[in-house]
Amino acid sequence: MLARLQRFITLGLLAFALLWGVLAWRSCSVAWALAGALLISLGYALVLAFEFLLMRMAHGDDPVPRATVTQLLRAWWGEVCSAPLVFCWRQPFRSEHWPDYLPSEAQGRRGVLLVHGFFCNRGVWNHWLERLHARGAPCVAINLEPIFGSIDDYVGIIDAAIGRLERASGLPPLIVAHSMGGLAVRRWLNERGNEARVLHVFTVATPHHGTWLARFALTANGRQMQQSSAWLRALAAREPARRYARLTCFYSHCDNIVFPPSTATLTGADNRFLPCAAHVHMVSRPEPWQAVLTLLD
Repeated sequence: MLARLQRFITLGLLAFALLWGVLAWRSCSVAWALAGALLISLGYALVLAFEFLLMRMAHGDDPVPRATVTQLLRAWWGEVCSAPLVFCWRQPFRSEHWPDYLPSEAQGRRGVLLVHGFFCNRGVWNHWLERLHARGAPCVAINLEPIFGSIDDYVGIIDAAIGRLERASGLPPLIVAHSMGGLAVRRWLNERGNEARVLHVFTVATPHHGTWLARFALTANGRQMQQSSAWLRALAAREPARRYARLTCFYSHCDNIVFPPSTATLTGADNRFLPCAAHVHMVSRPEPWQAVLTLLD
């Protein structure tokens, strides 16, 4: 469903930019044609800049060091390059290019479950899936639906994927979750999982304590990610403190979606700081991949 929606948005914006360019060109205004087409095509970069500005303003007295202007610019540029690749290509057009990999010889080989975040689908993990295929590692990447439903709705999807990996490999898998996906995994652990069903959980840019930006959310899962929401408090109340030792949390002071930065950490977890890393770009950073490889090997 999300792939169709993002295809419609991507093709619609391209058609609008082309139409604007043609009409302005015919009216003998080349400058307006180029300026309008660029604004329509690259306007998302201005939206990202506004998110970074909000992140900078909302940092407050968060214990994580405040990012410098140079670091913010580097992170903004990384996100400007990553966002169209993910939201205009991999997710709308290539989300099924790399299928789940559960070969007959998977028994005894550790599997990996990949869980995406808000307004994403399994296409965000294409680069990970390609590398896992190359290593012969069993892997499953899921789609969390309904897109704008409650995070509670995703428990069954995660449980079914875990079951597939358990049956194929005979071993508890590793889980790698981006953004909201980390909250969905924690919800699954409370409802149907336990420490015996998963070796380790890696979260990347997950709003474990909510995010300042979610105060503007209109969707059910967005409201659940508001700072100190009732849903987040209920989630944490059901978790034994020892569980966090099985989590590695990657976070950044340049995350333009999950901020202030310490909201992406958990007390007792292995919290790993990624400098100059924006929200979507964090998925392609080498540090999470290397951490997963260490346990796979």
